[in-house]
Amino acid sequence: MANDIIENPKGANQRLKILYLYKILLEYTDDEHGLTMPRLIENLRQYGIVAARKALYEDIEALKVFGADIIYEKGKTGGYKIVSRNFELPELKLLADAVSSSRFLTEKKSKELVKKLETLTSIHFGKQIERQLYVSNRVKSFNELIYLNVDAINRAISEHKKIAFKYFDYDVKKQKNYRNGIRICSPYSLVWADERYYLVAYYEKYSGVSSFRVDRMEKVDVLEEKGEAAPDDFDLIDYLNSTFSMFSGASEAVKLRFDNSLVNPVIDRFGKNVSLYPDDSKHFTVTVRLNTEQPEPFFGWLFQFGTKAQIISPARLNVKYINMLKEVIENNQ
Repeated sequence: MANDIIENPKGANQRLKILYLYKILLEYTDDEHGLTMPRLIENLRQYGIVAARKALYEDIEALKVFGADIIYEKGKTGGYKIVSRNFELPELKLLADAVSSSRFLTEKKSKELVKKLETLTSIHFGKQIERQLYVSNRVKSFNELIYLNVDAINRAISEHKKIAFKYFDYDVKKQKNYRNGIRICSPYSLVWADERYYLVAYYEKYSGVSSFRVDRMEKVDVLEEKGEAAPDDFDLIDYLNSTFSMFSGASEAVKLRFDNSLVNPVIDRFGKNVSLYPDDSKHFTVTVRLNTEQPEPFFGWLFQFGTKAQIISPARLNVKYINMLKEVIENNQ
């Protein structure tokens, strides 16, 4: 083959030829876009690599043995192409949408992560991911140090150690207002709820399980002190199902009555395993464990259903709900 280009084994990148070949195929090909042999040779030349056809055929076969799903197709968009990857395009789009819509992430971090997701597919499909990124007008976190917080919390959970941190709220001037003292707790889990990231932990101050918004935590330090073990009766799923807006507090059984048209939102909130008991032809009841120490978030959820939902028991909780409604009416008159 007189017209073949002879490889230069003395080139600095020659020994990396097969790696650069794999990189080129990953970046520029997919099931809709291929590269011909001349294009592969030209792309390798841009990395300072001189490649012969015969050697590239052997390299491609080696990559197939390695596990790369490479095929050759004829036609306008044909050539050598990688047709399957760890993540398919619809999966990457789903992840990109989750990242871009997450309130937990800052706008800057959302864009950085989506850029990294784009590298998991070809440059052609990567453009489709980039076009669906809309973050500028969404409510996003302001805390750029949140990723360090998550890393420290995960390390403490893994090593069964306590953490210390400062906790803050925002005032009317949107300035940080730090709560008194340093919080010390034993982290159990990081959970995603109500579009926020929360830490569920044993909080020594209240001698019980509490939750903290991770984006409101600062200067998270992993202590050498061993963390408190979770109570024997603690179940994370039960805890999450009993809380609204992740407010901490003791829970108790609450009986609720709903119009039959509300089956979907009830299942969405309490899970598919919740037991629904017919009350009459138009209503059903459920009994669930809820945080009744700070019931305001629960009241807000219940209020959206108007006259189609009511609290049956405990009676004092129903009275508290009625009194809150009266106060709201008086405040808006």
